[in-house]
Amino acid sequence: MKRWTQIIRVLLAVWIALVSLPHGLAYAEPPKPAILDAIGVDQRLDAQVPLDVVFRDEAWRSVTLGDLLDGRPVILTLNYYNCKNICGTTLDDLVGKLGDISLKVGEQYRIITLSINPRETPQIAAETKRAYMRRYPRPGVDTGWSFLTADEEAIKRVTEAVGFRYTYDSTTGEYAHPAAFVVLTPKGHISRYLYAPTYSATDLRLSVVEAADNKIGSLLDQVLLFCYRYDPTVGRYSVAILNAVRVGGLLTMLGLGVLLVMMVRRDGSNNSPQSPV
Repeated sequence: MKRWTQIIRVLLAVWIALVSLPHGLAYAEPPKPAILDAIGVDQRLDAQVPLDVVFRDEAWRSVTLGDLLDGRPVILTLNYYNCKNICGTTLDDLVGKLGDISLKVGEQYRIITLSINPRETPQIAAETKRAYMRRYPRPGVDTGWSFLTADEEAIKRVTEAVGFRYTYDSTTGEYAHPAAFVVLTPKGHISRYLYAPTYSATDLRLSVVEAADNKIGSLLDQVLLFCYRYDPTVGRYSVAILNAVRVGGLLTMLGLGVLLVMMVRRDGSNNSPQSPV
């Protein structure tokens, strides 16, 4: 009994010590790194990106966004080529989802990858492009996917226009930035934001079709755009319940109409007068 009394006293002392801790200490969360406050995406849907900013592409040519838009919607990715963190993962994820959609790069839309590191050169951009051409060897990709570099002022004009916040971390020598893509209309207005890796191939396809003002894509895409709505808080398309119900009701009515016509035709055939033998 004496032994149990001692154990109880020890447990009671530990409990008293715990409940006597300053409020919130036992549940304190690790402090949030200050650098995270500097990165993020401020969505600016329908804003115009600057079309006159001059960049260097992977072939050392001077180009502007206006030159590259060329009447087609654009998937704009903001990364850098020597990134050791999420850039490679997000671009690899994009390539995987591009393979799941039938829209043709270079024909129906373009991709522009802009380095946010002003120290990177067109040579590095060309090396990166060759690597992704090997991973996604489709017709039109070579001319339809541009890898750009620029000075800091030019980069800032684009990133600020689309609300892409990033910062240089001097402790790691890397850039901290969000994993997000921007979809532009053929005239350079911001149409949609997609957040990697949570967006789906369907989100990617619908965002490009919508940015093109429904001038590309199939009849199924138009139905999906009617049944789905874009949720800017998550950068994805979700089911629009009312529209989905309307489409379901319409399809049901069409199905019943076809069935009714078939029944009428069958009854008419059965009731037709028989030819005399």
